Amino acid sequence: MKKLNKQIASLITTSILTMVVALVSFSSNAQSKEPIKLGFIPLTDCSPIVMAKELGLFKKYGVEVIVTKESSWANVRDKILTGELDGAHCLYTMPFSVYTGVGGKAGSEMKIAMMLSENGQAITLSNDFCGKVAFKQMNKIAPVVAAKIKAEKEVTFAMTFPGGTHDLWLRNWMAIAGLNQKAVKIITIPPPQMVANMKVGNMDGFCVGEPWGGVAVKQGVGFTQIATQDIWKDHPEKALVVNKEFSEDRKEDLKKVMKAIMEACMWLDVPANRKKAASIIGKAPYVNAPADVIENRLMGNYDLGCNQGTEIYDNDYMVFYKGGTVNYPRKSYAIWAMAQFVRFGYLKDAPNYKAIADKLILQDLYEEVAKSMKVKIPTDDMKPFSLTMDKTLFDPSNPAAYLKVVKK
Repeated sequence: MKKLNKQIASLITTSILTMVVALVSFSSNAQSKEPIKLGFIPLTDCSPIVMAKELGLFKKYGVEVIVTKESSWANVRDKILTGELDGAHCLYTMPFSVYTGVGGKAGSEMKIAMMLSENGQAITLSNDFCGKVAFKQMNKIAPVVAAKIKAEKEVTFAMTFPGGTHDLWLRNWMAIAGLNQKAVKIITIPPPQMVANMKVGNMDGFCVGEPWGGVAVKQGVGFTQIATQDIWKDHPEKALVVNKEFSEDRKEDLKKVMKAIMEACMWLDVPANRKKAASIIGKAPYVNAPADVIENRLMGNYDLGCNQGTEIYDNDYMVFYKGGTVNYPRKSYAIWAMAQFVRFGYLKDAPNYKAIADKLILQDLYEEVAKSMKVKIPTDDMKPFSLTMDKTLFDPSNPAAYLKVVKK
């Protein structure tokens, strides 16, 4: 009888263990099948995520993805950090801004999986400056702004997120022009609201991604003073930024998402596809802007406004792939961004540049995905570089030397 009881107990224990394993397996499988939520801001450079969805590439790689339009970069930040979004089209500098406390709670981790785009932002000035400051005429900006300040007491410029790319392009533009950033008011406005705010006189200029610079021209409320690729040709811009837990718990799914987006980036860099892309992303669920404006600036045809004619960018317009050189998440660019936080007074002391870049950039994961897709991995990371207009050498191994020069 004792032997029989032991056998029964053993069978019960085995059955319970089998049930537990099955439940754990079911839970794991259920989690892996949960739709992945990716956010985007209504900007032309959300195209890789939107087109990966529209072209059926997420399904091709075996993941179900829901894409959602978000209202502001702060909203994107909050939803990524809480896990409401698994990832998003994002300003590449945002994770470093948030982690260092410039644009969020210090120590909060958002991970960069890959880059999405280069170039394609612009600084737009209101028509008050028309005829006083021409396209790329940098030497006139400071005196014209000074005269306007004297006459009206205040000049206001807008960007989209503290420490974000648009903020850094605006402040670099001011520095190159010799304009003291403390002499003007700098405010934060979500990208889709820029043109409306300029129309009612809330700002004198703004830096934002397309198509909003082009829309301001089309609506006759402002003109393009400079494109960001004029400041820094082939500058990094947007990234696929993901929730920390998602990157750890669903790594295989993240790799599939990255493959789909990479293929979308390749597709977008075929000029013949850009008309189709413009017609799709211009629709109300996405950017909700005129397709012709999106298409023209995607193709490098910039109507500048203010009777300045058209500027043609033939090798430095918005790009998404460029043989894989766009998509590699470089730590040197992260270090450059954090050096700007120190340069422009956001941070009093230098952060631990390299440690933060190592923590927040999933470079090994990107390399794994790129190799599986036979995408070339650039070898220029951590090498010194300079911007197109500001020739100051930036050595990512020695940011202090750069800061010593630019802060004079």
